[in-house]
Amino acid sequence: MGARTALDYGDSGAKMVLIDREAELALLDTALAGCMAGHARIVLVEGAVGCGKSELADTVAESAEKAGAVVLRAMGSAAERALPLAVLGQLVNSAPPGTLPEPAQNQGPSRIEAMQAFSDAVHDLSTRTPVVICVDDLHLVDDLSCRYLLQLARRARNARILLVLTEPVHERSDDPVFGTELLRQPNFTRVRLERLGRYAVAEVLAQGLDGQPDTAGDERLADHAGHFWTVSGGNPLLLRALVEEYRVARRNSPAGAIPEPEAGGAFTQAVLACLYRCGPRTTQLAEALAVLGRTGTAELAAQLLGITPPAAVQGVAALNAAGILESFRFRHPAVRRSLLDRMDPAARTGLHRRAARLAHQYGMPASAVAGQLLAAQHADEDWAVPVLRAAAEQLLADGKAVPAAACLELAYQGCTDDEQRAEFRTRLAAVTWRTNPGAAERHLAEPLDALRADRPAPARMGPLARLLAAQGRIDEAGDVLARLATATGDTGRRPDPQHGTAPVSSLGSALGSRPGGQLPGHRDDPLDGLSAFPRWSGGRTRAAGSPPPSTAAHSSVNAATVAVAPAALWAIPDGVQDGTAAEDAELFLRGTTLAAATVEPIVQALRVLLHLGGAQRAVHWSQVIGEEAARREAPGWQALFTSLWAEALLRQGDLQGAEERAAHALKLVPERGGSVFLCGVAATLVRARTAMGHYDAAARVLSQPVPEGLAGSFHGLGYLRARGQYHLATSRYHAALGDFLDIGRRTKRWGLDRPLLLPWRTDAAEALLQLGEAHQAERFVTDQLATRDAANPWVSGISLRLRAATREPRERQILLAKSVDELRRSGDRYELARSMAELGQVLKELGEPTRANMVNRRAWHLAQECGAEALREKTLPGHSAAGGVPEDPAPVAAYADLEAKLSDSEKRVAMLAVHGHTNREIAMKLYITVSTVEQHLTRVYRKLSISSRQELPVDLQLSVTEMA
Repeated sequence: MGARTALDYGDSGAKMVLIDREAELALLDTALAGCMAGHARIVLVEGAVGCGKSELADTVAESAEKAGAVVLRAMGSAAERALPLAVLGQLVNSAPPGTLPEPAQNQGPSRIEAMQAFSDAVHDLSTRTPVVICVDDLHLVDDLSCRYLLQLARRARNARILLVLTEPVHERSDDPVFGTELLRQPNFTRVRLERLGRYAVAEVLAQGLDGQPDTAGDERLADHAGHFWTVSGGNPLLLRALVEEYRVARRNSPAGAIPEPEAGGAFTQAVLACLYRCGPRTTQLAEALAVLGRTGTAELAAQLLGITPPAAVQGVAALNAAGILESFRFRHPAVRRSLLDRMDPAARTGLHRRAARLAHQYGMPASAVAGQLLAAQHADEDWAVPVLRAAAEQLLADGKAVPAAACLELAYQGCTDDEQRAEFRTRLAAVTWRTNPGAAERHLAEPLDALRADRPAPARMGPLARLLAAQGRIDEAGDVLARLATATGDTGRRPDPQHGTAPVSSLGSALGSRPGGQLPGHRDDPLDGLSAFPRWSGGRTRAAGSPPPSTAAHSSVNAATVAVAPAALWAIPDGVQDGTAAEDAELFLRGTTLAAATVEPIVQALRVLLHLGGAQRAVHWSQVIGEEAARREAPGWQALFTSLWAEALLRQGDLQGAEERAAHALKLVPERGGSVFLCGVAATLVRARTAMGHYDAAARVLSQPVPEGLAGSFHGLGYLRARGQYHLATSRYHAALGDFLDIGRRTKRWGLDRPLLLPWRTDAAEALLQLGEAHQAERFVTDQLATRDAANPWVSGISLRLRAATREPRERQILLAKSVDELRRSGDRYELARSMAELGQVLKELGEPTRANMVNRRAWHLAQECGAEALREKTLPGHSAAGGVPEDPAPVAAYADLEAKLSDSEKRVAMLAVHGHTNREIAMKLYITVSTVEQHLTRVYRKLSISSRQELPVDLQLSVTEMA
């Protein structure tokens, strides 16, 4: 026989090349040659299950048959091990008819005679032709057949007989005499089969499993030989199953990716088959190790199963030899999952319970004990609840929120004390906010019920108030703080739940300053650390992550001396320059790392940046931090920052982008019903779809049920505005007015009445105009222009547009021109398009069709860029995006080098001309002479090869920075 011999592999009849078996094949070659020459040989092939013992024996049998020898075959099995002479009967049946006698089972001298008669018959047959006897799975052969074989081995020293036996290396026959007697025979040879090495696996993959390389795929498998060797352990049977599973899975996998084996796939099925062949004891040991997981050892497995440690050690050695285990761990988690899945559920639960007791008894880490308790869903032991609590805190410290929440949930189920159960719910709310905001809100229902029943101690109220404030549930947070002030005797500075204000003084040493609960001796406010800028929020508390006052790095984040109110966490800084606030917010974002303790301060900083620093900067930071949340596998946080991203895009007038981001934020969470936060996200989606003219889609979102506490939350304000804008767009003006006025009442009560946050007055004015109440509309606009936010171009531009609607055409033109200028500076393209559309209409009324046409063209294109279909149709009715508009501007490609052709001064003049301003108006805005304007326009016309301002490209646009 050569160094490479093809053989039948398994029941499928597939072929596989024997690699790395040269020495073993040489020994069998020698044994077969000796048999053919008249020298009997006995060969015992040992090896772990799946390593090719049967295949090697088959190779000898095939070669012997080709050489003219008679081959007798038999196989031991667990089912026939109790049947006397079952294997010997197989050998007799495989011999030529009449050549071997039927074996006798009688006791006494007759049996000995029968054994001698069988040996003589085999000897007689060998005189005519060589005889090769192959017996597979010797450890499962019945005892009487073993005695016949041993008798033959003793008498077959000078005959043409080759006896080939196979046996697992760690599953030997129970009869020690048989093995010892074989060793005593001078013609005995032992062949040990090991698993394939890394290089042998690479060679198998390179040549192809059947010896014929598959040019479509197997040549690439060799590049990943290390992966296949690690997973299969070099076990030939497992390797083949792994490659077969890969061949199927790679059709649906990205190019270059290596599909991992799955529970129930060909690879795990092959592992289970190997365990079955190893016997029930080894299978039970594997199941025990699967239950123990990372804490598994032979000693623990022995105690878990109630077997002796030597038996466990032997079984572990067999599993390691087969490549199923590496030490005490399965080489791939899919194997462990498959073993656990196939176990009887009751038996599996019982093993997990015993494993939990053992882990606790041995003093293992709380997380290891909790893992077993979770698998068993068992917390009835006296020590279970404290262990689960400790494990949850450790898992949170390691950034593993999902298993931490599972520990807290099980601890809650195992706890019988109502106050402790409420505490667990509060802690669960803090933990699950990272993954599921809706579930986090629902977890607070029980603590709130306990609060209303006057059950919780003051130490439980602080964390509850903190979570409610962080979730924007202002009324409920204020109520908890009021009860807390009463409970601690701080009645002189009790918070007013109607205004969401917190007491200025300390609320007592019983308060915990962190979501986890009480910190002994800590006198911090419950809302400590929630604000990025406690000084601006009216807070005595320190900023999240800031150093002590003596070492604070920046004046805006120094510790201050006033308690933070729940509503103030959602406000924007008052009494500070907008630019300074925005710069400090961005500085905070640059120096802060996303973590459970910094989420709320980061949200506040992003909101400050959105409202005071420009939406473009907020878009950038929301995207950056959202991506970091995704990397941390925190879908709840990711949804939070994606929703802020959507808000920032909406403030820029990017309706399509806002709709896409808001919809994505809703998809990130596993459930949507009953969540205050998700109603806020839905509000952004409704506003975007309403502005786009997708009223049916907006109505479907609004038709979803809302939670009971929405009215008392900050997110409820956004929901009211979204619903009001939808009512306004669908001609339900009274309903819209009611929503906008409701916003006003709540923002005044909470101290959040800032047009930069919610310009409810101009919203109400728009509804009043539709109802014919121009005088009332003017009053609301005047009030908004009297606020400090009127200096902001976004607030000013919107307010001026609504004021223009109450004026005569000539004054309306002036106000709308100012509105356009302000909104151009604000960066909100949608609101700019609305003001330009109004300006185009009034120019048309004033008999200036040329200017009106230019302005309307620009408004139409802005609306198209924003995705505002309804506004686009209103601006130029009957002109679709596909059909273009009258006097369609020159192709954009013709002005691709516009920045290089025009100077900054020329671009400013040209852009104002595009927006319909006269030369005199341009001169007044830019503080230059009319003659200078005319000269700039002349140069612009020449550079762009046009003859009039009507031919100026509509897409001519300057950035907000250039216009500032």
